[in-house]
Amino acid sequence: MSTINTVDAGATSLLRFATAGSVDDGKSTLVGRLLHDSKSVLADQLEAVEHASRNRGQEAPDLALLTDGLRAEREQGITIDVAYRYFATPRRRFILADTPGHVQYTRNMVTGASTAELAVVLVDARNGVVEQTRRHAAVAALLRVPHVVLAVNKMDLVDYAEPVFATIAEEFTTYAASLGVPEITAIPISALAGDNVVTASAHMDWYGGPTVLEHLETVPVVADPSDDPGRFPVQYVIRPQTAEHPDYRGYAGQIASGVLRVGDAVTVLPSGRTSTIEAIDALGQAVDVAWAPQSVTVRLTDDLDISRGDLIAPTATAPSVSQDIEATICHVADRPLTVGQRVLLKHTTRTVKAIVKDIPSRLTLDDLSQHPAPGELVANDIGRIVVRTAEPLALDAYADSRRTGSFLLIDPADGTTLTAGMAGTAFAEAVADAAPADAADDEGWDF
Repeated sequence: MSTINTVDAGATSLLRFATAGSVDDGKSTLVGRLLHDSKSVLADQLEAVEHASRNRGQEAPDLALLTDGLRAEREQGITIDVAYRYFATPRRRFILADTPGHVQYTRNMVTGASTAELAVVLVDARNGVVEQTRRHAAVAALLRVPHVVLAVNKMDLVDYAEPVFATIAEEFTTYAASLGVPEITAIPISALAGDNVVTASAHMDWYGGPTVLEHLETVPVVADPSDDPGRFPVQYVIRPQTAEHPDYRGYAGQIASGVLRVGDAVTVLPSGRTSTIEAIDALGQAVDVAWAPQSVTVRLTDDLDISRGDLIAPTATAPSVSQDIEATICHVADRPLTVGQRVLLKHTTRTVKAIVKDIPSRLTLDDLSQHPAPGELVANDIGRIVVRTAEPLALDAYADSRRTGSFLLIDPADGTTLTAGMAGTAFAEAVADAAPADAADDEGWDF
């Protein structure tokens, strides 16, 4: 199979990355320094930060205020919400998710890191790897973030000592590697002074690696989509029924993964009916091949009953369908998730009724142990669940596809998002192997 060069190696490439760190590790200062020194801050933004800093009695501008946008964040000097920032250099474009460090905002980190291709985990050089550092590394591993950067911050407060950096880097790397993180890069920095953030430090000649920005600009993130199985969730059925197009029937959506080609034998799920791709329309033009994440319209040789929520996949690599889903989830709602609870499950463009049949375990991120049969999961909990859906779904394992292996659980009463789910096994196997508990009254949800 020939490779497909989807993105030029130049400035057109895009990197989504998230930052995480314990409270007072200097995460917001790092982000502010990154934006400031890469000249990604508008003059009026910098002026507002300088004014706010003077009002707080600070002589130099507090760059953390560039990202701590909530009033409560500025007053407390902490990050609460996920702040998204968009900036670019001549080499690459970036979408940055600045996530909170507090334990009670673990769900916010999950939100910010769920689409990230790289995570920057900050550590205070004076404190080393702490419990929250391990928690952030575990979340990054759980979400299958392919690249992790350890930024050892406040090196200026430990006299830029190489042994301090080396000890922290070795401890973190050993821990993260044990979780299955595929790539770890350690960089000693001082976000306040600007050492090794955008420009190389004059105080750490013992370090010969890249600065944070250099690594962000050069880390490889564009994979050959031919390596992934084709997945095309149908978002909309196009039937113009005009004089010019009387018989046109196209299925529009965004390719979630892999490649689609004219002539491919495909299977429509969950029905299991088969056909062949007759044509692919992209940006008003007929093309022979399309790949993720392009938005296209697919036409098939057969008139099949296909609607929003169906999945079109090459027959040779089509996923299996099931009504029983075992997954690792992060509970994000304030109300708990309980056994027997009726929910809606949203997977790509498909939403179906479901029941939580069992909660076998809750993960303790401090030591990665499994607490069996917790009965419920509350906000920020990560655990294993078993869900039964009203209709079959074509889910991949999250380890194989972050896009088609993920789902949301939604409260059917008010549409509130309850849970972010990842199908299949996590980095640590659940220790509980009990049979699914009988659900409560299933009247009206009998499946």
